[in-house]
Amino acid sequence: MRCPYCGSEDTQVKDSRPAEDGTSIRRRRFCAACGARFTTYERVTLREITVIKSDGRRVPFDREKLARSIRLALRKRPVEEDRIERIVNGIQRRLETEGENEVTSRQIGEIVMEVLKALDPVAFIRFASVYENFSEAKDFAAILKTLERP
Repeated sequence: MRCPYCGSEDTQVKDSRPAEDGTSIRRRRFCAACGARFTTYERVTLREITVIKSDGRRVPFDREKLARSIRLALRKRPVEEDRIERIVNGIQRRLETEGENEVTSRQIGEIVMEVLKALDPVAFIRFASVYENFSEAKDFAAILKTLERP
């Protein structure tokens, strides 16, 4: 494993344990070259997923990109980091078990909106405004109406 600080490949695992969600292994590592400590996670991948973008490009599923977009929507909201990890793990597992090797970015966005709508209405609005490319105030009003329905 390459050190994220100095790039050295001479790193050692100091501690391994199951992550809190039980779906990954958390490893604490030490870089012999610069002395830095960092954490890595090892996860099981059931299948390789290809994402079909709106412009037709096909790219490999990027778990970290999904996590970043969810973290951004939940920024300064009362949601713990381990909850975000569980959400990302759940979405990834759902995509892997649905049986398709290719999934559209639209499908992923819909799943994220469904999860955020149930979790935090403010994060849902934030994500929806970027995902749906809101351009006017009436776009926000329309999405707010969906939150009022039972």
